[in-house]
Amino acid sequence: MGHLFHHTCFTCSVCGKSLAGQTFYSLSGGIYCENDFLFSGVHPAPEVCDSCGRLVMDMVLQARGKSYHPSCFRCVICSRSLEGQPFTVDSDGRVYCVSDYHRVRAPCCAACRTPILPTEGSTESIRVVSLNRNYHVECYRGEVNLI
Repeated sequence: MGHLFHHTCFTCSVCGKSLAGQTFYSLSGGIYCENDFLFSGVHPAPEVCDSCGRLVMDMVLQARGKSYHPSCFRCVICSRSLEGQPFTVDSDGRVYCVSDYHRVRAPCCAACRTPILPTEGSTESIRVVSLNRNYHVECYRGEVNLI
């Protein structure tokens, strides 16, 4: 901070606690212990991680209007970190990597009973829907509706 302090003079501007050897913050000429800096109104309210509930003290990841530690923003299926990765959210607000979302939420083919997934390198799946049933393009054989 460019100043010298007596050991007894290096104290928190709010509570007077000695800061020698402690974590401290300097803002607008004041020196603050961590507790007063974070919780006494000196500093704007810290972000709270929506996943783990702990304070985000370093880098904050903002997604879906919420704050996360980058290491806490993960796919609910594979637990892979989604920091800087494309992701999707289901109707219940659960976060998925794109591949797991397709694998878990994909419609099943009525003919072969396997999920209809995007082709390699694509993020969209192509399917045929007939009589409210889903088919892979290659599985669809056509249906005749007999009346």
